[in-house]
Amino acid sequence: MPQTTRILVVDDDPQIRILLARYLKDQGFEVPLASNRRELEQKLSLEHVDLVVLDLMLPDGSGLDICRDLRATGSTIPIILLTALKEDVDRIIGLEIGADDYLGKPFNPRELVARIRAVLRRRSEPIAQSRANRTYHFDGFSVDPHLRNVLAPDGAKIVLTGAEFDLLQTFLDRPGRLLSRDQLLDLTRGNDGEILDRSIDVLVSRLRRKLGDAGAPNLFKTVRNGGYQFAAKVEVSDTGP
Repeated sequence: MPQTTRILVVDDDPQIRILLARYLKDQGFEVPLASNRRELEQKLSLEHVDLVVLDLMLPDGSGLDICRDLRATGSTIPIILLTALKEDVDRIIGLEIGADDYLGKPFNPRELVARIRAVLRRRSEPIAQSRANRTYHFDGFSVDPHLRNVLAPDGAKIVLTGAEFDLLQTFLDRPGRLLSRDQLLDLTRGNDGEILDRSIDVLVSRLRRKLGDAGAPNLFKTVRNGGYQFAAKVEVSDTGP
């Protein structure tokens, strides 16, 4: 991982900030720090940040609210939530509002680094030339894998998180094919740690909402005890040289 990669750690516990800063710096990252929402927003407005490690509970705001607000402004910066809560529902809500991953406290810093690298890898993996030169079309939508753009039939850009785009890309590469949750987990997130099966349900729900709001409400078919199918006809055009 290049040393210029900047990981913003946001946690109100000074010991956790110091521990993570030391460990992440040893792994080759630059590590700006913030102890609350105000400092987080200052850092994001003034500095380049490649990924945010965000505690769920801050003195001046909830990590869930911060994540939701960032996504509402169109920000696609990767976010990994840190949570001391054990209830799955809170983690699922985090994924639903746009977090790329989560990690429960207490955790091993090595696992956090593995998840950081996995999220960044999904964002920066070089696309195979054959895929990079393609544009996908379905129900008036167009998807450019190289630019990671999704355009609605009216030309408006649909903002997707990295995980949402990866899942959509997986369906577009396999239109009409029934894909189980395990297959979708393997194809989109790999074996990068404990990932809830329901995280796939959350991502599909988010794609349904975003694409449905743009005019395509029935793209994803749920097959009981089977998984999901992408129901629309997908056409591929070659945009390369």
